[in-house]
Amino acid sequence: MQLHHTVASLRAARAQAGRVALVPTMGNLHDGHIALMREAARHADTVIASIFVNRIQFGASEDFDKYPRTPTADYEKLEAAGVAHVLAPDEKEMYPQPQRYYVEPDPAHVTILEGAARPGHFRGVAIVVLKLLNIVQPEVALFGKKDYQQLMVLRNLVRELSLPVEIVAQETTRAADGLALSSRNGYLSATERLEAPRLYKALSNIAAAVRTGSRDFAALEATAIQALEQHGWRPDYVTVRRRIDLQTPATTGSEPLVALAAARLGPARLIDNIEI
Repeated sequence: MQLHHTVASLRAARAQAGRVALVPTMGNLHDGHIALMREAARHADTVIASIFVNRIQFGASEDFDKYPRTPTADYEKLEAAGVAHVLAPDEKEMYPQPQRYYVEPDPAHVTILEGAARPGHFRGVAIVVLKLLNIVQPEVALFGKKDYQQLMVLRNLVRELSLPVEIVAQETTRAADGLALSSRNGYLSATERLEAPRLYKALSNIAAAVRTGSRDFAALEATAIQALEQHGWRPDYVTVRRRIDLQTPATTGSEPLVALAAARLGPARLIDNIEI
């Protein structure tokens, strides 16, 4: 495995790499990331991973400075997973001058859900992913479904800008008790970790009810929020939306849906979703 800290070094290696799959990450890798790397190998000759904690997708009061950074362990995991190249630039390499040109996602897609809780987040995500795609020029890029709204935004970005890359979505990797794997799970205390699967349980209950015919989404959402609050959670949202654009679904019809949630437990803000 080759480690690259500069764009020039990565581009020189990429020229000899054949068909490439890119897996962008912010590091602090867990089994969900490794599942992405292994899936990427099925789509390309060469897997390239990136590790970069992107300051401009964090809000002023968010955890940029505290976000866990574990480069040595990350490199070992990536090498064991068969990744050929890792791009790990610093901020000056990724943003050699202040970023003044941006891609503006559709406000209808980024002012709701995560966008409502984290203003400007998807603007920062869109520009860093666009830069990574331009740097690596992969044929395929892989993203996990746990960040469902991010996946929607990036699919639209690629489609509307006619970028020559296929976006592949990977199912969420879960612990045995259902908790979606996340770098932010490390913020949980031992007691909070035992409580954390309740978020997945709440979504599972909603999904089961919808699959058996319930269309009273507001009542399902209210019940889930109440159950979380009774156990010390601070929900930002629990909701059922259309998969295609994350807008509110009609109470009749059979369009594909997704149940999504974000809630704080102790110092951690956890997100999850279940497709219905």
